Amino acid sequence: MDEVFKALADASRRSLLDRLHAKNGQTLNELCDGLDMTRQAVTKHLGILEAANLVTTLRHGREKLHYLNPVPIHQIGDRWIKKFERGKLAALSGLKRRLEKRDEQA
Repeated sequence: MDEVFKALADASRRSLLDRLHAKNGQTLNELCDGLDMTRQAVTKHLGILEAANLVTTLRHGREKLHYLNPVPIHQIGDRWIKKFERGKLAALSGLKRRLEKRDEQA
């Protein structure tokens, strides 16, 4: 999970993930198009994303296609985000019940 957090810490890598989310299965040239980065920099960022298992690749003829793998991000959500939401959601639910009960009595 540390590799995932390190990979997500960089804005350029998050941008690449956003681009793959918008259109999965892109070549390196497609991912480089419109970015203010060299091809070598994009390749390096993709390598870090692959090492974190956030991007997978598939060779299709002479092309190497890059795909977003959302599983590690989902695992972060389950492990780190959802457990912190429970308390807030329970508090909001309790507040809602109290307000509804107050409105019924008025």
